[in-house]
Amino acid sequence: MIALYHCVAARSFRPLWALEELGLGYQLNMLAFPPRIADKGYLRLNPLGTVPLMCDGDVRMTESAAICHYLGAKYGPSALVVHAGEPDYGAFLNWLHFGEATLTFPQTIVLRYERFEAPERRIPQAAADYRRWFLGRLRTLAPILSTQPGICAGRFTMADISLGYALLLAEYLGMEAEFPEPVRHYWRQLQQRDGYQRARTAETAAAKTQGVSTMPAPLLLPGT
Repeated sequence: MIALYHCVAARSFRPLWALEELGLGYQLNMLAFPPRIADKGYLRLNPLGTVPLMCDGDVRMTESAAICHYLGAKYGPSALVVHAGEPDYGAFLNWLHFGEATLTFPQTIVLRYERFEAPERRIPQAAADYRRWFLGRLRTLAPILSTQPGICAGRFTMADISLGYALLLAEYLGMEAEFPEPVRHYWRQLQQRDGYQRARTAETAAAKTQGVSTMPAPLLLPGT
């Protein structure tokens, strides 16, 4: 069975959401945040000490967008993956990785220097600059989403999951009020998907069962 190591509302939510959309069986292993500090034994499984870690037989993967692509391709055929013969194949790959490399990355800087560092090590200017960076890049989605319901291929895909997690993280960071209206509407629609709601329910239930805090990782402060 596929095993996914996950912290509540961390990047590992992308493959959790993908698993629910695909209807695959999986074992969800919840970790306290940050796992590299909270569970030293986890480092034997993933020396990076990060989530996600997805194990599928001999396969070990730690990149959230790549895991989504892998799951859709291996356990398909699935409409969640845009294939090489389709016109939007390039757009699909671009948006799949845009969600992590371009949208999530600047938010990790905000998290670190606004929230996770000890007060004397926080850098308000860095956090403010990277908030602007994120919002500037987010605005590039608005013209596309103003004319179509999803980011590419005329249907919901793994690229929407990748972008959707970046929007979830931005909501936790208090940025939703600054979303362009087409992006705000898109985010609301994503949250209505059954797969998204099942994933949120699954992580909460698993956290409670496994004795892990249900507090979203982005909202945790050092020592909590």
